[in-house]
Amino acid sequence: MLRIEDTDLERSAARYEAQLLEDLKWLGLDWDEGPDVGGDYGPYRQSDRLDIYREHAERLLSEGKAYLCFCSQEELEQDREAAMAAGRSPLYPGTCRNIDPAEAQRRRAAGEAAAIRLRIPEHPIRFHDIVRGEVEFPNEAVSDPIILRSSGIPVYNYVVVVDDGLMKITHVIRGDDHLSNTPKQVALYEALGWPVPEFAHLSTILGADRERLSKRHGATSIANFRDMGVLPEALVNYLALLGWAPSGGTREIFNRKELVKEFSLERITPSAAVFDMEKLYWLNRSYIKTWPADQLSSMGIWFLAKTELVPTNGSDWPSAQPAPVVHVSDEIRLWGAKVVSLLAPYVDRLEQLPEQASFIFNYDAKAALAAPDNAEVLGWPQTNAVLTRFVVKVLEDESACSGCLTPEQFKKIVNEVKAETGAKGKELFHPIRIVITGSHSGPDFDKLIPILEEGSHLTLPKHVRSTRERVEEFAKVSKLH
Repeated sequence: MLRIEDTDLERSAARYEAQLLEDLKWLGLDWDEGPDVGGDYGPYRQSDRLDIYREHAERLLSEGKAYLCFCSQEELEQDREAAMAAGRSPLYPGTCRNIDPAEAQRRRAAGEAAAIRLRIPEHPIRFHDIVRGEVEFPNEAVSDPIILRSSGIPVYNYVVVVDDGLMKITHVIRGDDHLSNTPKQVALYEALGWPVPEFAHLSTILGADRERLSKRHGATSIANFRDMGVLPEALVNYLALLGWAPSGGTREIFNRKELVKEFSLERITPSAAVFDMEKLYWLNRSYIKTWPADQLSSMGIWFLAKTELVPTNGSDWPSAQPAPVVHVSDEIRLWGAKVVSLLAPYVDRLEQLPEQASFIFNYDAKAALAAPDNAEVLGWPQTNAVLTRFVVKVLEDESACSGCLTPEQFKKIVNEVKAETGAKGKELFHPIRIVITGSHSGPDFDKLIPILEEGSHLTLPKHVRSTRERVEEFAKVSKLH
């Protein structure tokens, strides 16, 4: 069931509800009842249920389980300050608790503003928590809470209880920052004559610095993770592991069906969980490697288009959709899919694709020769011979005309260099890779060469240089002939 809790009018807006629904759908979490699909226990927006809340508040009032409170905000603030100055908890002192009900009704009828407060019973409030066991609060530690403000707007702790009771909710699972709300809510269930649901208060999620998770730790919404190129399956998998552990073994990758089968509230741990971005990225990399190719290519091309590496006639990524819609030509789409397929296994999140693809779009032989990471390879005894023979063979080979080199022809040239220089393994391939990509490490030549050759024929914001063009520049800068 999806319920929209929007009685806080200042902080509620239609766009927030729309974003919430879209985010949940993108995560692959669905519901059987809710504001968009209906159901037997609607309406599912609290703002549409105000008459229901007022009706039950008046019932509690008539049964003597609640009372009218005429204290102004100024009076309540004075009581609070006085209690804190005296070293006491800032609880409501019960100023209006013993006003005669008939007198209270007369004052309200005369137009005096009044809130409705629940009368907390004169005994400890106990409940069972699946995570923490038996919990008890002394009644003196719980103020008589307001359930309906003098404006007629109900408060959170009250409306959720009415909703849970009427909607037959059996389990309330939430963060432990709500633990202090629970005794008030248990008292409300009992006052309304409804069964108390099972509670499970989950531990606070902390950042890597062991402080409560906040904006400074990074992404602050589901949409942020999507825009980073984190896959929904990876995020669901990671979130499930926060404060919960599967039975037996050290397995960490679970699809949704496996999580549903494996999950149990009894295995939730009471200790705080740490949100580790690197762990999420590790999981995401695992999912990227197995993600459906069509969706992955669409997402990857979207990130390339976002950074203007490929031309597009517009793109759209509704939050609820697993992959974006990117309007590109068929040849760009086919070529972009090859780029994504080549580079996606090397990234933790898809927003890294443009940087990972930079060597395809930005070739700089001078920078390659000056790069500290390449210095060791360029200093090997056989490197100069390998570079010289490779450059000569590519420039002399008629098949290596601009954009015409095939993987087979490239392999033939490399084998000839190997035979003539005696170099093999990294002593052969690392120098050649520096010539082609500007770095001594990178993806397989069999997949890379077609991308460079085909890309050199496409109309792109930045010209993709073919293998021959790269070799020509390297030869000119390094003075190899």
